[in-house]
Amino acid sequence: MSDDLYRLVYYSHNAIRGDAANAITSILAKSQANNQRVGVTGALMFNRGCFAQVLEGGRDAVEAVFERIQQDERHGDVSLLAFDAVPSRAFANWSMGFVGASMVDAACFGSLVQQSGFDPARMTGEALFETLHRLALEEEGAPA
Repeated sequence: MSDDLYRLVYYSHNAIRGDAANAITSILAKSQANNQRVGVTGALMFNRGCFAQVLEGGRDAVEAVFERIQQDERHGDVSLLAFDAVPSRAFANWSMGFVGASMVDAACFGSLVQQSGFDPARMTGEALFETLHRLALEEEGAPA
């Protein structure tokens, strides 16, 4: 098992059938419990038809979490944007934070949506990471 720290960035299409709000609540609760147990941190954003997520932790743990996500029928067309060794965590205090739900966040998405239509397929892993990181800092009240 490697002690190196890795960051994985992916997006997927919403394949939730039924009440998305309840499904998101369930995904977050289960992710937070599972991720805390294996030392994975990160942030999740859900916007209309897509999930975007950053996972950070040891390589084996991040790969195991991503494998579960790929097998989760609520995620469709899972696409990996980045998987790299990093020197430190960007979401150290987030077992799995949810960003992008507030009106303030919606305003922050404005330029992103206009540029990409929030089509994560048109974004790089770095751009998606920076977006989630900025939203997480704003959620914590820290300067972006």
